[in-house]
Amino acid sequence: MKNAQNSNLIAALGTSKRVHNFGAGPAVLPLPVLLKAQEELLDYQGSGMSIMEMSHRSREFADLMAEIDANLRNLLAVPSEYKILLQQGGASMQFAMVPMNLRLPGESADYIVNGAWGKAAIKDAAKLGSTRTVATTEDTNFDRLPSLASADLDPKAAYLHFTSNETIHGLEFFAEPKPPNGVPLVCDMSSNILSRPIAVAKYSLIYAGAQKNAGPAGVTIVILQEDLLDRVPDDLPVMLNYKTQAAAGSMHNTPPCFAIYILGLVLRWLIDLGGLAEIGRLNERKSGLIYRAIDQSGGFYRGHAQPDSRSRMNVPFRLTTEALEKQFLDEAKGENLVGLKGHRSVGGLRASLYNALPHESVQALVDFMKEFQRRNG
Repeated sequence: MKNAQNSNLIAALGTSKRVHNFGAGPAVLPLPVLLKAQEELLDYQGSGMSIMEMSHRSREFADLMAEIDANLRNLLAVPSEYKILLQQGGASMQFAMVPMNLRLPGESADYIVNGAWGKAAIKDAAKLGSTRTVATTEDTNFDRLPSLASADLDPKAAYLHFTSNETIHGLEFFAEPKPPNGVPLVCDMSSNILSRPIAVAKYSLIYAGAQKNAGPAGVTIVILQEDLLDRVPDDLPVMLNYKTQAAAGSMHNTPPCFAIYILGLVLRWLIDLGGLAEIGRLNERKSGLIYRAIDQSGGFYRGHAQPDSRSRMNVPFRLTTEALEKQFLDEAKGENLVGLKGHRSVGGLRASLYNALPHESVQALVDFMKEFQRRNG
């Protein structure tokens, strides 16, 4: 959204306080989305009731689901032979659903582990059957993407799984790993889906919790090749079965209606903004501001990820002492810069720069970083 439009929207809030929210998730939502939800909260499209009160079998909700499917296909250029499911349980539920649905008896699955969420995914998959870590950088605390040049990829693997963006360690893949011919590529895209264009046709299955770039917590996007449904076992619990969920249009039971509604508003906002090419340009610009501030600080700020592996979504960084980091957080909060505490496994600070975070917020953080260094460097 253009700066002037954003300023007008903030002015429309009157005395409401809006902070610069760098939280890793649930994350900042677009201001136009929040205002639209506020406007429709009591009366959704003249129905006389909230979207939270109406039946998920109603015409209004069916129309919303159809619109979301069409808009996801439009934004991501999803081929027609792919199904789009809206699931519950977050990406963490998919850690189990993927192997349950795609790994046949006697098969093994390969995992690229480039951070905490990759570790969590393979840990759950290993409880259910054979898995292999084929590449990892855990020995350097995930400060870079693993090299796949010498990875021992199984040509008969049920699938090859990777996490496209690791929020905790700040690593992002900008090119997809190439699995052996015939091996499905599966991706946890929770923290960078819809942040830039991707080639969906290179993947067999993509899953993503919405609460970073696509909406609030409660709904999970799953995009999968329809022919994968042929391998789904018949004896899975019904709510964990992709085939059942696809046949029911993601509504075998009551879906998370309000989270789906907000997802729909976010997709409209992205389309109005100009689509994924435009949001990708804006995200590259935002992350560039932060990384330049780190790189030009003379070592006062130290990034965690190596430059060639840096995420555009999550920027973890350290100062020279923990006492100085605490001071940074305290003073930043006084400037309405919130959500900057790093994850306990990495420590330090972390700025998450998801789609809805305005450029003004990133500039405010950079200005604060420079002033903080001037006073404490």
